Amino acid sequence: MTYVVTEACIKCKFTDCVEVCPVDCFYEGENTLVINPDECIDCGVCEPECPAEAILPDTEDGLEAVVEFNAKFSEVWPNITVKKEPLEGADDWVGKEGKMELLSEKPGTGD
Repeated sequence: MTYVVTEACIKCKFTDCVEVCPVDCFYEGENTLVINPDECIDCGVCEPECPAEAILPDTEDGLEAVVEFNAKFSEVWPNITVKKEPLEGADDWVGKEGKMELLSEKPGTGD
């Protein structure tokens, strides 16, 4: 098992999770984060830290595409290990569905 960042993070990008990760397995895109499944140690400390409830264990049903998305972009986006301000208007995007079409594949700035 590993944890993954779901589409709930898109347009929010709260980074409370990266601050508690003991193995620094988060990677930053322009408008979301991902977890590298090969680096995640399944400790789960990140999950309760996410205000958007965007982090889930990969054992939940229907997350196959999300697992692939996390694996793909964690290989090309920069690593992030410090908390940053969320995206402007992030609170307005919490809980909205269908955000995958808003995904930017551009990398973030990293640390």
